[in-house]
Amino acid sequence: MNNQNFKRNFIFKILITGNASVGKTSLLRRYVDGLFDESSIMTVGVDFFIKELDFDNARCLLQLWDLGGQERFRYLLESFVMGARGALLLFDSTNMPLIQDILEWVNIARLHDINLPILLVGTKVDLEGLIAVDDESAIHIKNTFNMLDYIKTSAKTDYNIEKGFEILIKYLTEISRY
Repeated sequence: MNNQNFKRNFIFKILITGNASVGKTSLLRRYVDGLFDESSIMTVGVDFFIKELDFDNARCLLQLWDLGGQERFRYLLESFVMGARGALLLFDSTNMPLIQDILEWVNIARLHDINLPILLVGTKVDLEGLIAVDDESAIHIKNTFNMLDYIKTSAKTDYNIEKGFEILIKYLTEISRY
């Protein structure tokens, strides 16, 4: 058997977390469907997306779990995070996130895996005149919570949407090969 043609298959459950209205569903719709809809409605509880892709000689099936951001739904999330292999924690770049909110989302995502890799994602960077979070502050948050990396995105302009997922998938495929 020729190893050069051999493709590994991976299934990764990835959580998309963050407060209400930070752009979780918009980011997912852009990534999965290539669409941006300004009239996105609030996710009640949990929504679910699937994306298949080839990455670095591997076939990946991504199960993308869009966790509703409103506090009143958070009690529902405990069972949905089980089995997650990674997470994106989104914040709206036009509003400085509260450390307490970041801590709560990190705790939710890492409930069953204290070392779950989390990518910190600043959203809505297309709103240039309204940006309230500088890179230094975001990197401080990333480092404080031992996150994988930090990236800025815009679902509206499709800026860095693919790159954010590539960072996480690259990490997950590397640690899964051994």
